[in-house]
Amino acid sequence: MTELLTIEVPREMAGMRLDAALAELFSEYSRSKLQTWVKAGRVTVNGEILKPRDKIEGGEFIELDAEPEIVVTYEAENIALDILFEDDDILILNKPAGMVVHPAIGNWSGTLLNALLFHAPHLETLPRAGIVHRIDKDTSGLLMVAKTLQAHNSLTEQLQARTIHREYQAITHNRMIAGGTIDEPIGRHPTDRLRYAVNKDGKESVTHYRVISRFKRHTHVQCKLETGRTHQIRVHMGHVKFPLLGDQLYSGRFKMPAKCGEELEIVLRAFKRQALHAAKLGLVHPTTGEYMEWEQPLPEDMILLLAALAKNDVDEER
Repeated sequence: MTELLTIEVPREMAGMRLDAALAELFSEYSRSKLQTWVKAGRVTVNGEILKPRDKIEGGEFIELDAEPEIVVTYEAENIALDILFEDDDILILNKPAGMVVHPAIGNWSGTLLNALLFHAPHLETLPRAGIVHRIDKDTSGLLMVAKTLQAHNSLTEQLQARTIHREYQAITHNRMIAGGTIDEPIGRHPTDRLRYAVNKDGKESVTHYRVISRFKRHTHVQCKLETGRTHQIRVHMGHVKFPLLGDQLYSGRFKMPAKCGEELEIVLRAFKRQALHAAKLGLVHPTTGEYMEWEQPLPEDMILLLAALAKNDVDEER
């Protein structure tokens, strides 16, 4: 059952975009949900359906056909966590590749959130059980979790202010000459709902990258995030023609590289994820104000991959 809400637009809102006005008038709903309802025709202004960017004059009557929020209760599960640091305010952990961070359709159990609720049951009172940011299912590495609402607000503000230090290591296709900066907006892919893409109508996205080591047909790189968009490194590196090795979503169908020796072929066929690892995380502690930083070495699968690439280059030269 839906709920029909009616409100008169204050005169002082004259000239505001409809989506901005809705965010203030119906602050109990997220901006993204309100925009979805506008596009679906569930919002009318004096009986008319407008677009999110349309301007309002003030004095209009807005009707919102709101859908009630579906409350989902997540179950705590006894799943081992690789915790690197924990106090009363924050928790820093090393997420293995293959673990989903937050439950969703097809992945309601076995997630990091389920594990956190078992480890610290009080986290059920916090947004997303204290999870402040995500990394993809098949990305390994460092993740921060807030244990109090104060800590959650602090870490969220640091993310928005771009003061959280986040470095990743990745292995890409193709040989890179030098590093650089990619400053390209990212948004939904125009035709594939599962993917994101560089899109002029997307959100500002900045990735800094540098070469760690080069191989004949691949590159080991460090990527530093200035912003944190979904799939940002995967999209940006693919955009500059250095897609991540193993990334089937953004690298296309798997193709064995030229002059690939038997050992490298075995390692490549066994590597079933994008070669991406969250290697360094730095933040200001929400309570003490102290800057803290953690590093997590590459996981074994990426170490083996780098060794196989190096050996294949040597064997090829013989």
